[in-house]
Amino acid sequence: MNSPRLPWTALAPAQYKSMYAVSQSLVESPLGGKLIEIVQTRVSQINGCAFCLDMHVRELRRSGEAWQRLNVLSAWRETEFFSAREQAALAWAETMTRLADSHTEREVEFQALRAHFSDAEIVELTWVIAAINAWNRMAIGMHQPVAADPID
Repeated sequence: MNSPRLPWTALAPAQYKSMYAVSQSLVESPLGGKLIEIVQTRVSQINGCAFCLDMHVRELRRSGEAWQRLNVLSAWRETEFFSAREQAALAWAETMTRLADSHTEREVEFQALRAHFSDAEIVELTWVIAAINAWNRMAIGMHQPVAADPID
């Protein structure tokens, strides 16, 4: 797979630019880049998006994230490697990504956020999760290829 199914960014440039603008608007979020990248990586794991996983893990490595935390991210609940703030964000990300599976847990997960995030941060975090879910669906649906480019 060397190219996407369709040149999706060129065929719908206004939508692509709008989605990109949403993602860019979150870069300056008080959530912090590292937390945003961790959440985007976890959501991409759940959705099985190789392109987004590659991109966000590379960004985390560039920012100094340790391999060990990345290696266990899909099992974050089983370690003590993630702060309480990160755990609350990861739980919310999983809940908001697996909507059909977690109706009863949403209120518990939402209340857990309140101990670590302001109302504005909760909304921004939810936008991060919504955006990466959309990106995952586009990359998977269009078979966005991952370049073979090993990292350390």
